[in-house]
Parts: sequence; structure tokens; C-alpha cells
Amino acid sequence: MSHPTPHGPVRPYRGQKHFDVSIGGLRRRLAIVKMGGGVWIASDADLILGDTLFIQRSAEMLAGRLRRRPFDMVLTAEAKSIPLAFALSSLLGKERFLVARKSVKKYMEGFVEVPVRSITTRGGQRLVLPANDARLVSGKRVCILDDVVSTGGTFDALSRLAVKAGGRVVAKCAIWKEGPWYPSRGLIHIGTLPIFTEADAR
Repeated sequence: MSHPTPHGPVRPYRGQKHFDVSIGGLRRRLAIVKMGGGVWIASDADLILGDTLFIQRSAEMLAGRLRRRPFDMVLTAEAKSIPLAFALSSLLGKERFLVARKSVKKYMEGFVEVPVRSITTRGGQRLVLPANDARLVSGKRVCILDDVVSTGGTFDALSRLAVKAGGRVVAKCAIWKEGPWYPSRGLIHIGTLPIFTEADAR
């Protein structure tokens, strides 16, 4: 990891409690939370799981960038990005969006699954697509969606899940690109978020 700079994707952590962001003219304050390993992130959980205006504005901005990239359906992971997937699909006239679950439910009559690792979850997980949803993906053009992409673990798992179900990933989008890891090339996103590290913070 590169040395932290005051305005780069990796910044020194000195006890900050909040990080201010602006999306589509909306100003919001994100709580800075510790992830372990000397890393802190600006969490958008309060926004993406309840701020109706923010979700709508973010969806409108992403929709504007996706109109020239034809696709059939949005695929996202449980659970934070579900409201965003709904808003984006509605704006673009999609009849359905799909949610990859993080566990197998008793009502699933068959499923497709892939392993996943994310910066915000402890240990390994899996993403699961019920067989009925997998059949909907087969032969379709898929847009992968998440609220934040950092290391790209969830994006990679969603892409592998779509391909395993017979789909073709034609777009990847998120509200924010976070930290220094994921390449900007080919990613549709609105803004950026830094990570904070105790390295050089003294």
C-alpha cells in the first residue's frame, strides 16, 4: 500500500469520526468505522439502507451513464444495494432485478453458488442464486451493481455467478470506488471514497 496522503485514496487516520461526501448536489456525512488491520472506512450503510432521496439521486446518476449500455437485468448482492437496484431498474424500465443471497434458503429448489470475500465481512462467504433466478440470467446481458467497490471481491463473485448461470456481464457499476485497489477502467461510478490507515499517522 502506498504512503497515505491528505487527499489520495489512502489517507492517514488521526481519530476522525466522519467523512463528508457530495453526490448530485446532496451533501451527506459518513461515519468512519474500523475494519481491522489498521484500516478504517467511511461507511455508507445509513445512506444506502434508508436515505430515500440519496438512493433516488444516485440511481438517476447511474441510469444516465447506463442508458447507452444496453443490458437486460441488474444483479446485486444481498443486502445493502437492494434499494439501489430497485430504483435503478425502475428508472431504466427493467421488469425485474436479481439479488444474490448470502446463504441457501429452504425454499430454494436448486441453486448456483460461488465463494466471495469482501473487505466489510469477516471470513469467507458465498453468493447464491436460486435456480429460478439462474434461469432468468441464462442468455441475458447482466449489469453488476454494488454501492461501493473496494477490493472488487463482491464484483468478481457476482460476475462469476452471472457467467456460471449462463449470462454475460456487460456493465459494472457502483456509487463509489473506494481505496486504491479496483481499477477505474471499465467501472461506471459516481464518486470516490478513501480508506484511512494508521500508517504514518503519528
